[in-house]
Formats: sequence, C-alpha cells, structure tokens
Amino acid sequence: MPPPSEYRLPPIRAVLVVVAVFAVLSHFSAVHHSESYSASVSSVRDKLGLGSDGMPLGARVRLGQAAAGSMASHGASMWNDDRVAELNSSTRANATFFILARNSDVWDILKSIRGMEDRFNHKHHYPYVFLNDQPFDDDFKRLTSSIASGPCSYGLVPKEHWEEPAWIDETKAAAARQKMAEEKVIYGDSKVYRRMCRYESGFFYRHELLRPYKYYWRLDPNVQYCASREPLRPKPKSRRHGLTLWSGGCFVTRTVCDLDYDPFRYMQDHGKKYGWTISLYEYEATIPTLWQHTKDFIDRHPQYLPEQNLMEWISPDQGKTYNRCHFWSNFEIADLDFFRGEAYSRYFDHLDRAGGFSYERWGDAPIHSIAAALFMKRDQVHWFHDLGYRHEPFQHCPQSAKDRCACDPRSQQNFESHWYSCTPKYKELQPDWKAFP
Repeated sequence: MPPPSEYRLPPIRAVLVVVAVFAVLSHFSAVHHSESYSASVSSVRDKLGLGSDGMPLGARVRLGQAAAGSMASHGASMWNDDRVAELNSSTRANATFFILARNSDVWDILKSIRGMEDRFNHKHHYPYVFLNDQPFDDDFKRLTSSIASGPCSYGLVPKEHWEEPAWIDETKAAAARQKMAEEKVIYGDSKVYRRMCRYESGFFYRHELLRPYKYYWRLDPNVQYCASREPLRPKPKSRRHGLTLWSGGCFVTRTVCDLDYDPFRYMQDHGKKYGWTISLYEYEATIPTLWQHTKDFIDRHPQYLPEQNLMEWISPDQGKTYNRCHFWSNFEIADLDFFRGEAYSRYFDHLDRAGGFSYERWGDAPIHSIAAALFMKRDQVHWFHDLGYRHEPFQHCPQSAKDRCACDPRSQQNFESHWYSCTPKYKELQPDWKAFP
C-alpha cells in the first residue's frame, strides 16, 4: 500500500530545481563576497575560453575584428546619418573609448577596461578603439575583447604619423634628449615618449577607425577604476620637481566613484567640446619655446580666437606669457570634430614644423589645453567636478558624492586645493561650475 501523501518524497525534478536555485544563489553570493572563489571562477572561465559574460572569447574577438575590418574597408562611407541613427540609440552618444597601447601593455590595459566596465560601461556598451604602431597580437585581442562589453576595433598607426618628420635634425634631437637626461627631466631622454606625445597631439583623430565617431574618452595603460570600499590612506613616498609623490591605493590611476550618468551624453546635450577633471602646471623644462610659437600663430590667425575664451586661465597678462596651466589629458573626453577643425589642424601643423616635439619635450596635454582655452568658448569647456578620479600622485574626490565614492573628500591628496593645481583659477573664471547637472 502506498504511503500517505504527506509522507511522499517530492518528484526528482522539483528536487533538482531547488538544488539548482540554491547553487546559483550561492555562486553569485560567493563571487561578490569571496575573492578566492571569484579568482577560482575566473581561472575556470579562462580554461574554458569564456569571457566574463559567458561568451566564447573567439566569438568576442571575431566580433571585434569584424567591426574593425568593416570600418577599415568602408571608412566613413558606411557611416551615413541613417546608420549612425540606427547604431546610436536615444540613450547613447556617437562615442568611443580610445586607447593607444603596445602589446606589452596588455595587463595594464586590462585594468583600465575592467574598471571602466565596472564603473560605467557595463550599462552602456560603448565601443573601444585600440591603436598601436605595431600589429596587435592575438593575445592582446583575445584578452581585451573578453572583458569589454562593447565591440573592439584594432588598428595600426601609419609610420608617417609615428616616426619623426623629415625636417627634424636627429643629431640636434639626440643632443636635446641627452641634455634633458642629465637634468633629470621626466621622460627627457625618451624618443618613444616624444613620438607618443606628437601622435596624441596631431594624428590620433585622423585614424580611419576613429573617423565614424563624434566623441572620444581617452584611456591610458594603467588607468585603474578601483572598486575599493575603503578610503585611500597613502603615505608620502618621495619628492620630484618640488611635488610630494605618494604611494598606496590599489593601482596607479583610477576613478574612485561610480558613474551614474553618461558623460558622453552630457557633452552632446550641452554643447561641450572638452571635458577634464584635474589641472596643474606643466614642467617648464619641457616647453621652453611652446608659448612663443603659440603667440606667433595667434598673431597670424586672430580669427580663430572667439570672444569669451579661456585665455585668462592660461595667460594672466593677455597673452604675453604662459602660466603653464593645463588639463591632465590622461583623463580627457572631447569632441573629435574640434581636433579635425581648421583652427586646431593649422595650429598643430605650425607647432610640428617648429620641431618642439623632438628638440624639447612638448606634451599633448599642454597643447590640447592651450588649444581648448584659445579656440573654444569658455562655456564649451567642462570640468567634471562630480567625477572622482585618481592619477598618481593626486586625486580629485567630489565634495558631494560620498555615498558612491571610495575616496575621502577631506583628504590632503585632493588636488583641487593643492598649490600646484590650476583648478582654483578655473573656478574663479567659471563661477557657474556648480551648475551641473
């Protein structure tokens, strides 16, 4: 005789469902609360050839290569208004992340992408454009595309955009590098660093893979968007050029706050052309003649300077001298059409002919900053004061976002109030900086 119904065992399928639900819930709980378990899961995922979203890495790479190949083959022609409208929904801008890197930078790049995905892009899936002066290898493509939620495109920098132009006297340039090395100027003896600065100043926006886009967000290797919940408590490490350098924190550079809005859309919707977080003075030894060449250019082309520009932020004496203030371009969100425009293009060509990228050590940051201050209206430049960001040795911690940040707004490391910061002067000239959002 069968047992009473209240004593019957549940069907095997019901038991399996309960066990499966329990296992899934336990898995997600452990992933988020146990670093060792999370690391084990990542190891198994790597062995199985799966990305963080469960998609086979080969498929992710093929998607990225298809996007890159399609754009490389068709250039701007495939990006007509209908195509742009189709690919960019009402909640997204026509924008991309841009990364200039070498194959050996892959692990530092992964930190940058992982942080950007965790803090922002997992909700938006903006694409990534990677450029290199050498072909990217399969490992670089596989690893980067496995954690990026948007399509990845990989391009080669043309040699004529990377190597020194024909008019550079290499003997003179080598002597300049040697002199800077003796004077211990940072990166003073590096030819590769100079090539990078020149490329970031005048060529990256011309690449065919960036041609379809309106806005870009620059990501550098070792830019880390750290998800630490603890306040940063670094200790003094050393001094260089009169600045205290710090050690501590989780990685070299990071955004320390969640992004609960889309900076690309903010730029688009409010007519902004250049966005920044940290400003400071450039090392004088790297740009001794940059301002004189800039003055020569604006004397010849005053038509490029609009009324209500930011000249006063970089020159307190109406253009006679340069105070060396610039935006730190390791964080930079900007309108690519500005760089493609006549004023900036002619300004860069003028500087390039002067040879300061080789004979001195002109950086892309002061050149972008001077151009933004001179050739944009001041209301087209935006300080992302609500966006937490850290680049050794300084950080910007928003004063009004404590509930979503992993930084102490009262910390002495907040660069906004540092004596070497140019932000107080910017706030003085832009009294409506609090108007966001």
